[in-house]
Amino acid sequence: MALPSTAGGGDRWQVLRLLVARKTVLISLIVLVVLIAAALLAPYVSPFDPYKLSIMNRLKGPSSVHWFGTDDFGRDVFSRVIHGGRLSLMVGFSVVILASVLGIALGLIAGFFRRADKFVSRLIDAMMAFPDILLAIALVAALGPSLINVIIALGIVYTPRLARVVRASTLVIRELPFVEAARALGVPTYRIVTVHVLRNLISPILVQGTFIFAYAILAEAGLSFLGVGVSPDIPTWGTMINSGQQYMGQADWIMIFPGIAIVLSVLSLQLLGDGLRDVLDPRLRKEL
Repeated sequence: MALPSTAGGGDRWQVLRLLVARKTVLISLIVLVVLIAAALLAPYVSPFDPYKLSIMNRLKGPSSVHWFGTDDFGRDVFSRVIHGGRLSLMVGFSVVILASVLGIALGLIAGFFRRADKFVSRLIDAMMAFPDILLAIALVAALGPSLINVIIALGIVYTPRLARVVRASTLVIRELPFVEAARALGVPTYRIVTVHVLRNLISPILVQGTFIFAYAILAEAGLSFLGVGVSPDIPTWGTMINSGQQYMGQADWIMIFPGIAIVLSVLSLQLLGDGLRDVLDPRLRKEL
């Protein structure tokens, strides 16, 4: 079902107030702001060089000097978690952008143009028939393991999720009176699609975007853990967990702290997405 966009400034403030009024959403926003700020300011807030080797300090436990301990090469885990967050969050954000561009385009074409609906819908269904992680592994294997290819692969994997939502909403919106009136007045099709239809899809796109952001962070970590993601030399949360698995039981902190970062970011994005869905949907907003 299509969700009307929040056009007025007062309505935007009302949406923000309703979001902040929910403690879970407020806590999620705070956690996300802290994680994003730490990632953006990583060169300034990290106490050590995340790439600097110090064999004398290898596998040191958490202390006042190394808050999260050190890894098997003596590198500071806290500094690597912060710098790894930059890449993990960047991958998630880039995947959202790519999936949104492709998903919105496919969804609008399938939902607005009846002749293209059958072909695009079958393509979307075929892509969603594969488990996300398996399709991502296949695409990365075909493209080659690199940061850019991981973003492209995950963007393609999560495109159908957004395309289905956009298609379903477009099918409803195109039959509404204001769209019929625009057609009767001779408004060009591209303007109807971009101004009248796409404008009313902002809410479901935002909600799906937060979920895809969380899925992408988790998928990137999974790919890196399996060794088919980015290079092991690049610090991401997934590569850190992968490198620390052989020291499980001996130096658990190498895996624990990147894992906590993944859990906090994914859980916060999921809770934020749930809050946005409840607030932006007028039917659910009445129950708040």
